[in-house]
Amino acid sequence: MNRASLLQSRIFRLVLVYLCFFTLAVLLLTGAIFWATSSSVSRQTDSTIDAEIRGLAEQFSQRGTPGLIAALQRRTVAAAQTRGLYLLMGPDNRVLAGNLSRWPDEPADSEGWLTFRLEFPEVEGGGVNFGRARTFNLRGGLRLLVGHDVRERDRVAVLIREILAWSLLAIFGISLLGGLLMSRVLLGRIETINRTSRDIMAGDLTRRVPVSGREDEFDQLAKNLNAMLDQIERLLGGMRQVSDNIAHDLRSPLARLRSGLELALIEDPGSDGYRDAIAKAIREADSLLKTFTALLSIAQAEAGASRDRFASVDLQDLIQDVVELYDPLTEELGITLEVRPLQAVRRTGDRDLLFQALVNLLDNAIKFSGAGGRIEIGVERQDGTAILSVSDRGPGIPEDQREEVLKRFVRLEQSRSTSGSGLGLSLVQAVAHLHDGELLLEDNAPGLRASLRLPVGPSEGGGSR
Repeated sequence: MNRASLLQSRIFRLVLVYLCFFTLAVLLLTGAIFWATSSSVSRQTDSTIDAEIRGLAEQFSQRGTPGLIAALQRRTVAAAQTRGLYLLMGPDNRVLAGNLSRWPDEPADSEGWLTFRLEFPEVEGGGVNFGRARTFNLRGGLRLLVGHDVRERDRVAVLIREILAWSLLAIFGISLLGGLLMSRVLLGRIETINRTSRDIMAGDLTRRVPVSGREDEFDQLAKNLNAMLDQIERLLGGMRQVSDNIAHDLRSPLARLRSGLELALIEDPGSDGYRDAIAKAIREADSLLKTFTALLSIAQAEAGASRDRFASVDLQDLIQDVVELYDPLTEELGITLEVRPLQAVRRTGDRDLLFQALVNLLDNAIKFSGAGGRIEIGVERQDGTAILSVSDRGPGIPEDQREEVLKRFVRLEQSRSTSGSGLGLSLVQAVAHLHDGELLLEDNAPGLRASLRLPVGPSEGGGSR
């Protein structure tokens, strides 16, 4: 059995299971309808009998036995239409009035109700039916029976049973046909997804699952799969770009490292040229190590590996430590580093990674600020968010490229002559996501304002050095 046939058989079995449950529910419903209808007809019959008994009892109490006989004779005449059954017997078991020839043999229950067989003459169609009546013992040794034949009730019951049986048969047939059609539709939709999946597994990453436009569960599944495929395609494209950038960024320092080592081989070990070659090789190795360390830090941040090191961090202290570290460098370059605003804010997190994120933002600001430039750094709390910001007055980043520069090894300078690996902002964004925050790049008019926005809970208060 092939995969399509197996899937179709499974769907058909599922449809049959649901059909069985549905049929059971219909049976219970039809049984309840039949029981309710039969009970209603029976109660109506009993009510009619009780009403006749009250009328006859009134005649007997007012006019005695003759009046009762006269009333029974009048009702016997109309019994063909009313289906009434009447019998009055004297003390000697002689029939005094009524349309029954003898007293029934069946015993009455504790309330005086009895059900007995009736045999109809040929002029009325013949056959056997049943009557339902109540019996009473009157003074003077009289016995009275008042009832109705239940031929009409039984006819109604048979009619209801036939209607319910045909309805059940029709429902079963329609349900079975609907189940078959539904299984074919489901099989077609699933096979479409399977066919698309097989094409994608064969290497055609451009294929997408068709969407019918019905906005049903299959359309939702198709949209989710397509969104996942789009994300996979973007990730693969990013991996290819990262691979190209790694090859480009690491080839040059590796070539310089190899050239420096070759140069050292031909130099006199005690000469200045030898020492210079070794020093250059060490610098190139440090650059490579810095790149790989940044990649490792990004991977750890994205994986959440440092969450076990989370502790309460005074963000004001963090800013001041970064400023202390960079004060000598900015002063040497003639760049003004201004700290504002600076509010007391505490937040749980990884202090080392937050420190590295701020260092990267400040590195970028210094790199693109010339002599006489101005950089502002600070921390403030707004609406439950701690905002760590670094602003410069450099060339800035065009709005349509701000998402692009957050990717690994992406630099706006196509020549890639400026120092750096293109991993700084990627690390900052990974640190932001690790702390459930975001990195926002905005226009500083002129320059760039980079904001590391971290949510702060109500229990996380201010702090100071």
